[in-house]
Order: sequence, then structure tokens, then C-alpha cells
Amino acid sequence: MEKQAHIQLTKMEHVTKAIIVGDPKRVDTVKKYLNSPIDLTFNREFKSVVGIYEGENILVISTGIGAPSTAIAIEELSDIGIETIIRVGSCGAMQKDIPLGELVISTGVVRDEGLTKKYVPADFPGVPTLSLLAHAKELSPHSHFGITRSHDGFYMADNAETERFWSDFGILGGDMETSTLYVLGALKGMRTLAILNNVVLFEADLNEGVNNLVNEAEVVAQGEKESIELALKLLRGDTHNGSTK
Repeated sequence: MEKQAHIQLTKMEHVTKAIIVGDPKRVDTVKKYLNSPIDLTFNREFKSVVGIYEGENILVISTGIGAPSTAIAIEELSDIGIETIIRVGSCGAMQKDIPLGELVISTGVVRDEGLTKKYVPADFPGVPTLSLLAHAKELSPHSHFGITRSHDGFYMADNAETERFWSDFGILGGDMETSTLYVLGALKGMRTLAILNNVVLFEADLNEGVNNLVNEAEVVAQGEKESIELALKLLRGDTHNGSTK
């Protein structure tokens, strides 16, 4: 089997579970939780490592920012036999009662980005694997569970107005990758879930929030730690029974 064009990986024996992150730097953060980690590749935004967590082989790979590069990663991960993907990402809160560093777990997603509509019509729902979602509720009952929104950018003139529009419908948080994970995962029969660390308060300054993430501010770093630990616990012992639900 030839290497996949972008992630530069080929099928690995007994590796069917993956954690995807946006930032390549976060791959090294997750790596610290793995036994016998092996650095694999770093091509463009796709940095990868494989290791063992409590007996499970786990692949960790970065996707970069946004739907297009995330779709490339998911397509190629499917081609090398990955069956379960959990996204460990960040989001901006869209409700005032979600503090920094708390986890938002997406129970469904508003597909407000462009790419997934090239795969299936906008009426097709973006939802996670229900068994993973139920297990997450057992392990992390205090997380915020609800619908999130995926979008294509931050700097449009009407961005604040758009966020308020969706906030009024009870949307919990916004990111740029979850809809791609859920839609492509469903189309390819993969098991998926997105765990998002809140790094920007609702209607707060975007630059300050993202800089807190980059500089590993304490409260944001704690949320990242909790999201990684939850993802690893969910993947531990999780089995693929042939169903995506």
C-alpha cells in the first residue's frame, strides 16, 4: 500500500483508533500520555505519532485549521483503516454561562461551512456516534453537551451578528472542524466524537482567547488536559461493532 498523499502514512497493524487535533503542537502534548510513542511524519499541517494508552494503540494526528484540511485527513485516515476518530479541539463559547477551560461536547452540529455541502446536501445531519456520546456523558457529566456550529472564518464584517443569531437558538460553541468530522465520518462508517475546550468567552476578544491557548494560560491548559484525558478514556476498550451508532 502506497503512503497517503498528505498525511504520508500507510496502514498500520492493529491501529484503528485516532485522536485528531488542529494544532501540530498539540500532537506533542497528547504524546506525553502515551507509552512507547513513535514519531511518524510531519508533512504540511499533518504531524503524527502513534503510541499505546492502557493497551490500546492510538494514532494522534494534526489536521490544521478548517474543513478542507480536516477532510483530507479524515479521507486518508479512512483509507489506512482508522475506524474511530475523536477530535480534541478548541472552540469559542456561544453562551454566556460557559467559562474558559470547560469542555463542550458536540451532540450535533450546524453545518455553516462550505465544504461538506460538496459531499451531501445541507439537510444531511452532522451528528456523532451515539455510543461514544453516551459514554462521554458517563465519564464527564459536568461537561456542556449540546449543538455546536462549524464555520469558515472569524474576520467577516457580519461575524458578530452571525454568532448572536446562532446563539439565540441555543448553540453552545463554534469551531471550524466538527461538522467535517461528523459528516465524513458518517459517510465512511466511522465512529466519531468532538470534545472542545472553550478558549474564548461569548462575545469576548478573539485575539485574547486564542493567545491564551497559544501561551498555554493555566485555565485553558487545564481544559486541554481534561479533553485529552477524556478522549483517551473513551478510546480505551471502545469496540467497533460494525455500526456507526
